[in-house]
Amino acid sequence: MSVRVRWAIVALVLVVAGAIALWPRDEETPAQAAPPPEPIKTNLPTCARQGVALETMQGLKATCLADGGVADVAQAFAGPVLVNVWATWCPPCQDELPVLSAYAAEPDAIPVVTLAIESDQSTAIAMLTNLGIKLPALLDKDGSVRKALKVPDALPASYLIDAQGTVNFVNDPRVFKSVADVREAVGR
Repeated sequence: MSVRVRWAIVALVLVVAGAIALWPRDEETPAQAAPPPEPIKTNLPTCARQGVALETMQGLKATCLADGGVADVAQAFAGPVLVNVWATWCPPCQDELPVLSAYAAEPDAIPVVTLAIESDQSTAIAMLTNLGIKLPALLDKDGSVRKALKVPDALPASYLIDAQGTVNFVNDPRVFKSVADVREAVGR
């Protein structure tokens, strides 16, 4: 192939590429929005609660693990309530959650609400299901609720919130081992 033919081919390729680049195009139709995700179906109770909303948690949102919806934390933590903070990677949490569930099933128990942190939603639901837990459960995806509660690094952590909205960290016992432990902490 001669030099002249090679240059002609190069020129032809450049002309075709330029024409393609400059060729007018039809406006692309906008991509259709993806349909909303299907609601999650679990056996967990709803996160909605009645009572005076906790003022210190106003504006905070969390995911309700019962249905995947957005829950108002101030309303979910309306006292009196025992709030338990846990994570899927925490072995003591796995031991404590069934104790709290057994306590909550007693006729004179105050409501118990759980809050999963640093955990994936599907893993948290699976853990609660595997443990047979039937407590309202929130997921703090962005860490805002953890920050507002001032949750310590070591989990689990529990808080008693009274009817006036006073939040008290439960440190005796630090981890509930029996329903009697929970009853005693709530009774103080």
